Amino acid sequence: MYRSRSGLGRSKMRRWQIGAVAGVAVVIVGVGLGVASANEAVPTVNCPQVALKVAVPAQQKADVQRNLELLNTQINEANQRLRTTVGQGGPNFIQNAILGPLKDKRFATINRIETAIGRNAAKPDLNAEGLSACKLNQGGGKSPAQNTAVPSAAATAGSAATGTPTVSCPDVKVGAVPAQQRADVDRNLALLKTQIAEADERLRTTVGQGGPNFIQNAILGPLKDKRFATINRIETAIGRNAAKPDLNAEGLSACKLNQGGGAAPTAAPTAAPTAAPTTQAPAPATPAAEGTPAGSPVQVNGQLSVCGNNLCNAAGKAIQLRGMSSHGLQFFPNCVNAGSLDALRNDWKADFIRLSMYVQEGGLETDPTGFTNKVNGLVDQATKLGLYAIVDFHILTPGDPNANTALAKTFFANVTAKHARNNNVLYEIANEPNGVSWDGIKNYADQVIPVIRKNSPNSVVLVGTRGFSSLGLTDGADEKEILADPVDFKNVMYTFHFYAASHGADRRAVVARAAKELPLFVSEFGTQTFTGDGNNDFKSTDQWLDLLKANKISYGMWSLSDGRETNSAFRQGTCAGTKFAGTAVLTEAGRYIRSRILTGVGNPN
Repeated sequence: MYRSRSGLGRSKMRRWQIGAVAGVAVVIVGVGLGVASANEAVPTVNCPQVALKVAVPAQQKADVQRNLELLNTQINEANQRLRTTVGQGGPNFIQNAILGPLKDKRFATINRIETAIGRNAAKPDLNAEGLSACKLNQGGGKSPAQNTAVPSAAATAGSAATGTPTVSCPDVKVGAVPAQQRADVDRNLALLKTQIAEADERLRTTVGQGGPNFIQNAILGPLKDKRFATINRIETAIGRNAAKPDLNAEGLSACKLNQGGGAAPTAAPTAAPTAAPTTQAPAPATPAAEGTPAGSPVQVNGQLSVCGNNLCNAAGKAIQLRGMSSHGLQFFPNCVNAGSLDALRNDWKADFIRLSMYVQEGGLETDPTGFTNKVNGLVDQATKLGLYAIVDFHILTPGDPNANTALAKTFFANVTAKHARNNNVLYEIANEPNGVSWDGIKNYADQVIPVIRKNSPNSVVLVGTRGFSSLGLTDGADEKEILADPVDFKNVMYTFHFYAASHGADRRAVVARAAKELPLFVSEFGTQTFTGDGNNDFKSTDQWLDLLKANKISYGMWSLSDGRETNSAFRQGTCAGTKFAGTAVLTEAGRYIRSRILTGVGNPN
């Protein structure tokens, strides 16, 4: 699934939808759009160049480079398939089995490039639709390679203006810091300097881009959000072993411009000399059942487990949970808070919040301590309200979860230790694996689940499935590969994701079949296309959610955010305020899902 993460120029295009549902077995190939016979020249593919005519922000160059290289990998794989299927199939084999899937893969990859650039600059239109289709060199020969050079900002932005502005941010003054927290505080103080340097770099590399509000929306606004979160982390760190200070995060977050350019203030925020701790470390968390609000989902259902193919409550009764997924916690840092969670629980009557903690893309790997603390704090807030919380280890790029095994072990060890006595936390260990086999996913699960089980032996664990959590459908597989080699731990469920405007009856048929043999959990879905944007398809969504209700499959919608795209449940600007209840703050998709959870009937009006 691809999706956009928007809001202030944010765009998080997601990921998938390469193929149609498994079940269309293609064998075929001949000449024209079929395969050459053994004594003829084997054709090769000829794909149009994807030209980057916009500045690529420094933070996204590696991601863009990786996807440009992926376009060449796809060409090479298609040529390999042409060579190894000579003589197979009928007249439409090449189109159905090679050129068609190649077009879908290229479309997804070009979309990812657009989205990567759009995270820190104006999102370009690279003409993904027009550049996805490839033709054949019928006589063979070398396929034209995609140019993988990422143009510099100077080469794409036209004449750079002189006197490029720099940011000027207020100093953050920190008092006494307990010895145990000095390293954490120093790390976050250094991060404030890094954020300023990154903003200055973005100002240099985006000269000439966007409209009159580009700098505010794409640079100063996100910088303010980052600084607010970082200053809050400093306050929280000190508060673990001393009185929590008020460093005026709200007042010190906003930065201004030095319009004439010049060096930004270089004085590093400094902490006062280390102080001995004045309070003892917090006591271990108390069980979630103690003090849980009456009538709340956790109070009613208690510790969850997997019984047969269903999610069951403490009494062994099969239940369906309905809730929301956050967007990336680094992209929309203010959208999941005490107020929005209260609205989710008391106004929507939802059962859970999924906390999407991105690993890459400015997430966990950039600040392991800060993001782990962020997740822990949000779990605590959900616990106070009696909501279930899904801790989502949100992998996307790279799609092979084994690339993050060490980080996953550390993260889950820390989070499960903090919430070892909770009965309301579920753990999703790999959001949407892609470009990896089921064997690879299972290998990762076999390493990470024991870490979770050490502190949380009874929690429900959600395991991502192949092809962007499509049960392998996007890769031409299906649930049978999981049934043949399931994860060998108790209380495990397998995730399936769908986007209603892109995925229809064919995929619903597979889910209905798989639900008879596998415990499924739809930890993410959207009412739009897999891009996370475009028109909502509520008719298809109704059909999906009716199917999930009939099979008691739990679901969470993407996303509890206030971005530009139609996947956002809140209207733009909502997360900067304090009002989250009612329909006035909701988008069409937000009104639909609130209505569906409250009444059983989705109503976007």
